[in-house]
Amino acid sequence: MEKLKMYEALNWASSYLEDHNREAHAAELLLRHITGLDRHTFYMELRELLTESQLEDFKKSVERHVQGVPVQHMIGYEEFFGRRFAVNQDVLIPRPETEELIWYMLERTDRIFSDKKNLHAADIGTGSGILAITMKLERPDWAVTATDLSTAALKTAKRNAETLGAGIEFKEGDLLHPLKGKSFDVFLSNPPYIPYSDIETMSEIVTEHEPHSALFADEEGLILYRKMSEQLPDHMNRPGLIGFEVGAGQGQTVAALLKKSFPNDFVEVINDINGKDRMVFCELLK
Repeated sequence: MEKLKMYEALNWASSYLEDHNREAHAAELLLRHITGLDRHTFYMELRELLTESQLEDFKKSVERHVQGVPVQHMIGYEEFFGRRFAVNQDVLIPRPETEELIWYMLERTDRIFSDKKNLHAADIGTGSGILAITMKLERPDWAVTATDLSTAALKTAKRNAETLGAGIEFKEGDLLHPLKGKSFDVFLSNPPYIPYSDIETMSEIVTEHEPHSALFADEEGLILYRKMSEQLPDHMNRPGLIGFEVGAGQGQTVAALLKKSFPNDFVEVINDINGKDRMVFCELLK
């Protein structure tokens, strides 16, 4: 078999992936996974030769990605807010824009609760646990509860919480139903919000490898926002903060749902770094 230096293999894979409508950056992630090198060492050793087995494994993994297998499922993780979260076919792969939901939430809670540290926070539809775990690790004084309808997703979330050292209370069930009798200062959710009608235009990397229950929702993707908005008045303390991630174009509709439940409070639609309406926050006044 031919001998290739790491940079030669990387260049070949990057071009090959781009030719097949895949992200070139995936080549680096796959090659680092196969060589076991961190990013700094990887770039220091780019002129080193790959072994025959490494090159063979690399080519196979690149081909699998071209065929639609997510890189994150091959390497077993995705980075989120500077931490590594295990992912698999049972959970949604974390998206970079969801980091903005956390960032804006932290900014707002620091202002709203400037004199209170021991907050109670909830994450509904936790999936891999990224929101709940990040909240707990960024604000260790908070008590964080996370729910999900999927037993398999909760298993992954619990494993991530254990690995990252985050003490989370996990509950299985639909939306806020497992939280009967509980109230919260901070509420976050990134629920399924893609209309089923969009499935035909989406990449098979998503539709064939991520759980549809974590992606798609009825009522043009809005049913879970409506249900949560109706349930939230029974679970929120004052002052309080509610934060939703939404699909592009859904911001004003979701804001109206929250405004219906909290007519005297401040509801705001926030655009993400790409200028798309991606977050809706509701600040509950005292």
